[in-house]
Amino acid sequence: MNRPATELPPRSAAPGRPDPASAADVHRPFDAGFFRDPYPVYARLRTLGPVLKVVLPDGSHAWLVTREEHVRAAFTDPRLSVNKARSRNGYQGFSLPPALDANLLNIDPDDHLRLRRLVSRGFTPRHVERLRDRVGTAAAHYADRLAERLAEHGTADLLAEFANPLPLVVIGHLLDVPEADGRAFSRWVAAMHAPARPGDTAEAIEHIHRYLLELIRARRAAPGDDLLSSLIAARDADDRLSEDELVSLAFLLLMAGTENVQHLISGGVLTLLRHPEHLAALRSRPELMPDAVEELLRHAHPNQMAIRRFPTASVEIAGVRIPAGDTVLLGLASAHRDPDRYPEPELFDIHRADKSHLALGHGLHYCLGASLARMEIGVALGTLLDRFPGLRLAVSDGELEWRQSFRSHALRRLPVAVSAPTG
Repeated sequence: MNRPATELPPRSAAPGRPDPASAADVHRPFDAGFFRDPYPVYARLRTLGPVLKVVLPDGSHAWLVTREEHVRAAFTDPRLSVNKARSRNGYQGFSLPPALDANLLNIDPDDHLRLRRLVSRGFTPRHVERLRDRVGTAAAHYADRLAERLAEHGTADLLAEFANPLPLVVIGHLLDVPEADGRAFSRWVAAMHAPARPGDTAEAIEHIHRYLLELIRARRAAPGDDLLSSLIAARDADDRLSEDELVSLAFLLLMAGTENVQHLISGGVLTLLRHPEHLAALRSRPELMPDAVEELLRHAHPNQMAIRRFPTASVEIAGVRIPAGDTVLLGLASAHRDPDRYPEPELFDIHRADKSHLALGHGLHYCLGASLARMEIGVALGTLLDRFPGLRLAVSDGELEWRQSFRSHALRRLPVAVSAPTG
């Protein structure tokens, strides 16, 4: 019989030394303090054990893997399925209609590889490099817009004026989505991840589904030289994917191509403003930007967990037995601050020798758009650093507003200002 759900901090056997948690303990770590700053919570969870049973904000249960070596191993464990059909109880993630659920994040190896091959042509290194000038032009445009808002009001929301619209240009090019439509889609995805009111998630999903059906209908009537048109051709002419798979792939490309990059840009700016020595180093040595991007992916990636998994049979992870069908969450953010894996893991250091991380996945589910995301973030940050040498936060660190989500540690807005030149 499970013990009652407990709050952190844990009981201690001796001063300063918490008892190791047993598999029977159930923890509730996802509170207001976690939403503000999850990393101290993860540090305490790692002291309790490598695998812990947790209660999620919706009351469902899951097993949280907290340490890097076990998270990395779990990514490639064939017994851990991403298919919701394998779930028997506990957290399943968003309740999506079937037409949005047949995407790469929810499909196991055979179908996953088939769909991945269909989409991969849009993300080759050569194609990504062809997009670099387009991203640079868009970044300059939105930097101009940010400068106008700063000149007019003294402060501006960098998330709204720069970080949010920039990735929409890229995904709009790949799928031929108008910018205005992309902005609406971005709002729906934000409401899905962090609803402000009951019912917001379901309403947002309904909007997304309806929009994608209309987009596919329009592209069928007038195909273009874009990725979505090629996927429609594969569906209609070659019959290489179902209608639900087509809609689901469009959903994933739009969601993944905007949401994470938006918050990596805003979170990257905040991290650099908090570390002025690294900000100065990047301004004086722009060739360090690729190293900075990798460290930001480790240190400040918004995604707290990998996509949920379900054991196809009873499995043991780090000595903890997990029944078939239970939900397993791979704690990416916890793994990236694991002192057994990274020296001084809480330290943001663009000169860190070990650039390895799990922010973009591992194994079969490695992010298809990884090279595109890296390029976008580097171009975006480089543009801001060049254009705004006096960029600073316009509010105190404690006044920053964070989304109330255990899945994503992301800012609601990022108020910035520009200090006048000195000397």
